[in-house]
Amino acid sequence: MLHRGDAARTFPAAMRSSPAIPPVLCYHRIGGPPELGVTRVARVVFARQMHALARSGWRTVTLGEFVTRLQRGGAASDREFLLSFDDGYASLVDNAYPVLADVGFTATTFLVTDFVGRTNTWDVRYTWRRLPHLDWDAIERWRGRGLEFASHTASHARLTWLPDERIADELGRSRETLLARLGPDAGRAVAYPFGARDARIERLARAAGYDVGFAGVRANGSPLGLGRVPVYMWDVGERPLGLRGDAIGDLGRLVAGIANWCAVGTSWMLRLRSGGVAV
Repeated sequence: MLHRGDAARTFPAAMRSSPAIPPVLCYHRIGGPPELGVTRVARVVFARQMHALARSGWRTVTLGEFVTRLQRGGAASDREFLLSFDDGYASLVDNAYPVLADVGFTATTFLVTDFVGRTNTWDVRYTWRRLPHLDWDAIERWRGRGLEFASHTASHARLTWLPDERIADELGRSRETLLARLGPDAGRAVAYPFGARDARIERLARAAGYDVGFAGVRANGSPLGLGRVPVYMWDVGERPLGLRGDAIGDLGRLVAGIANWCAVGTSWMLRLRSGGVAV
C-alpha cells in the first residue's frame, strides 16, 4: 500500500491518463422511489446490465487491483472495469449487492461517513421522503462477502467551495472513521462529491493519506484526479455507455460529463438552503 505523499512518485507518468487503466463506472441509487433527479437506475436495468456484462466475459477489478495496476503499469484487459457506487444508500442491500453476488462481481461503495445509518439530509430533497443510508452492520456484513468501501468525504460538501481547513476536515475525518471501522484498505481512496476537484483538493487529499481520488468524467493525469463515468437514468442498454468504445459510447460519456457538471445546481440549492454558507 502506498504511504502518504508517495503516490505521485510511484505512479508511472504514462499510466496516469492511459486508456489501459480499467474504466470506472459510477452508479448512485439502484431502485427505490422515483426522484426528480437523474441518478436513479431501475433495479431491472442494473440487473440486466450486470448479467449481460458477465455473460460477455467482463469482470470487475477490486479497488486494490486497480491501485496495483496504476502502480505497476502494463496493459489492462479490454473486459475489466472498476464498479463503484456513490453515497452508500441502504437500497443497495436489496437492489444491487445481491445482483453482484449472483454474477460474481465486486464493487467499491463510497460512503458519506457522517451519514452512515442516517437519512440523506445533506442533499436536496429529490424524493418525497428522505432516503436512508447503509448502516455499519450492513457495511460489515457485505464487506465480509468481498465488497469494498471507501470515502465520499464526511458530509458530501462541494470541496472546491471550501477553505483549506474545512477540506482537510472533510477528507481527514472521513478517512479516520473508515480506518477505525473497517481497517487500512478502506482509507486508500476518495470520490470527490459532485466530481469537483482541482489541484488544491488533490494536494489536501494526498496530505490526508489517500492514494487515489476519483473525480468527474475527465481524468487529469494524476492518481488523485482519476476519471469515472456516471451511469444515469437514461443509460438503459445492456452495456453501460461508459464501457462502449464506439461513437455512441463517446456521446454517452460526453452527456454524462455535462450532466455531472450540471450538478453544480444542486450545490447552489444547498448553499441557498444554508443561508449562503458553503456546504
